[in-house]
Order: sequence, then C-alpha cells, then structure tokens
Amino acid sequence: MGLYGVLNAGVSGMNAQTNRLGVVADNIQNQNTVGYKRGNTQFSSMLTDSNAGSYNAGSVSTTVRYGIGGSSNQGTTQQTTSSTDMAIQGEGFFIVKDRGGTPHLTRAGNFVVDGPSGNMVNAAGMTLQGYSLANGDPKVSLNSYDGLVPVNIASLAGKTSPSTAGTLAGNLYIDAPNNGQPISSTNYTKTYSITTYDNAGRPSNVDINFIKKADGQWEAAAFSRDTPTAKGGQLGSTVPMTFDGSGKPTSTPKLSWTVPNGQSFTLDLSAITQNAGDYSMKTTAIDGNLPSAVKSTNIATDGTVYAVYEDGSRYAAYKIPLATVASPDNLTPRAGNVYDVSNTSGLVRTGFPNIDGRGSILSSMLEQSTVDLGDELATMIASQTSYGANSKVFQTGTEMLETLVNLKR
Repeated sequence: MGLYGVLNAGVSGMNAQTNRLGVVADNIQNQNTVGYKRGNTQFSSMLTDSNAGSYNAGSVSTTVRYGIGGSSNQGTTQQTTSSTDMAIQGEGFFIVKDRGGTPHLTRAGNFVVDGPSGNMVNAAGMTLQGYSLANGDPKVSLNSYDGLVPVNIASLAGKTSPSTAGTLAGNLYIDAPNNGQPISSTNYTKTYSITTYDNAGRPSNVDINFIKKADGQWEAAAFSRDTPTAKGGQLGSTVPMTFDGSGKPTSTPKLSWTVPNGQSFTLDLSAITQNAGDYSMKTTAIDGNLPSAVKSTNIATDGTVYAVYEDGSRYAAYKIPLATVASPDNLTPRAGNVYDVSNTSGLVRTGFPNIDGRGSILSSMLEQSTVDLGDELATMIASQTSYGANSKVFQTGTEMLETLVNLKR
C-alpha cells in the first residue's frame, strides 16, 4: 500500500463515519415521530485491484437500511383519545397520496380530519386512501391503486337512509265489535301511527288502521297523513289478517307500499296477535332516518370506517386497505415519513386487514418510533471514536508524505 492509498483510506473512513453520524442524527431527531423506523448504517469494503501477495487500499462505502418490515421492527403502540388515530398491528402500510396525487406508503397513522376538504390527512398533509362502500363491497385491484378514493368524513354529514322495512308487534282485542264497513282513513277499529323516511330523509307519517270484519278476521291498511292520494290517502293494498283459536295469526300478513319520494316499504304484521288482553301496538323495527350530524367516527380492525350519528345510528362508509411488498426493508424513504416502491422492494399488493398475512388496524392507537436513544448515543460515541482514528491515519500519512518530500532537499 502506498502513502496515497493510506491518505485515501483515511479520508474514506472519515466520510463513512460522517454518513453514519448523519443517520444517527436522523434517528435521534425522529425518536418521537409516529411510525418512524430506525435507520442503520451498513459498511462495505471497496478494495482496488492488487497482485498476489500485495495489498492496495481502496475505500469503504456505506448503505443505510431501515428496519421497516417484520414483527421484530414493530414499534410499541400507545393509546390516544382520537378515533382517527390508527396503528397497524402486524404487516402492511397505509396508502396515502400527496397533494400532487402521487401514492406513497406509510406506517404513521396519526390522521386528522382536514377542515377545508373533510379528508383524513396525516401530519404531512397527505390524504388517506380507502374504498367507498356506497355501492356495497368494493372490488380490490391487487397490484394497483385503482378504485381508491380519499377517506372523506365531511361527506358523511347529514347522511340519510330511506325506509325499506319495518315490523309491528302487539295485540288486537278479541271482543272488539265487528264492523261490516270497508276500511278507510276514517273507518277503523284501531289505528297506530308510524314514521317512514324518503330518499332525502324527510319524514312520511302513516296511519296503520285495523278493522275487525268478523270473529278472528281483521283487515289492515296504511294511510298517508301527509299527502292524500286518489284512494283517500291509502298507501298500497288492504291486507287480510286471520287468527286461530289461540289468537295466533294463520298467515304472515305484510303491508307494502312506496314511500312518497322514497323506496318500496314492507311492514311485517306477523307479530300481532288477537287475545282477550288490552289493545296494544308498538314498532319493533323501522329502518331509515332523518339527516343527522356525524358525532364521531369508528374504525374497526378490518379497516371499516363507520360514521356514528347523533341519533346513535352508524353507517359503514369506507374500508381502509393495507399494502404489502415482498421486501419492505428495501422501500425508499421519502419526506413526510412515507415510503416509495423501489426496484428491490417488490411490487405493491393491496388488500384488506387480517387477510393474506396483513395486520389489523387498531383505532385510537399510534405506533411509536423504533429508535432507542441509548443505542443511538452508543453508536454516536463509536462513530466519533472511529472518525478520530481515521483522521489519525490521514494525519500520520500526511506527515510521512512530508518526510518523503523533504528527502529531496
């Protein structure tokens, strides 16, 4: 090895330790960054060609590796008070898009609802991506981001659900007088009022009239109290109801009509009996609702995003997928605590949590940084020591070179 080789080795060693110290600095400043994965500097010798029995110094190269994948690189989870905070327990990444529409992967689940847009965004302003459930279960494109849309909480405000079905239960008094007249909005034995909802969430008030025709024989019909029709306000057809000796219905009577400006609606009357007890009636179930403000959001372990309304109802609006790659440690880190696919990481595979080895989503939890401050300080001291040793090599080589030059004087 010549003196110039000594100088080159010293400089290369100092550069390598500078790079190592830079990674340590990044780790330390991100020790409290949600979902951050610790970087580790790996060294590789680069020797120049030499003949047998001789040695020529080359240099040392550094490569930064991030412990991104695998259960051993899972950060601890910490509970929060925000339902939009999420941690991934196991493999996978959230999919986010930056302001330019470019997709990225991240483990950081500290999402909030952006005021102007209503989208769920992370600390870097990138938008969380999910599949809309507005048209039922979504079709997932395994190797692409097709079909993904921003998870928008503001769009759920005032969400309505039109009425389509309901059930009445109760008792019709067995000794009620027979009425031989046709049932109508004004001619009935007993009546009970219900409320259904149209497509816009507007209420539609309906009277369910019952009339006793003969012993064990009744009729039921629905009448609108809001919009009279050509049939005197009647909605749909009259339904006969017959009861056996024990007061149980002999059939499954159902009233059907179309809610004005709404959907087809079916009211099940099979839970109604005819006994000697007092007349009673109650609604056991009628779907649909008024426009209601979103009180909170709830995210299930399978990634389903529910809007919880002030009336207590909830609506499944989105499903958050998780992306995986064959070699997550080879992903390329980017600003904003996100990663991009590289030539050595493998292609993205998109799917839902808890399927095909993907982890689950924990709501109101955050994955913490994997940085250990004690380890980083130890690495810093080791890097400083190695840097000093390499500088000594360079200094000694310089002194020897000066001695050689001075021989000519």
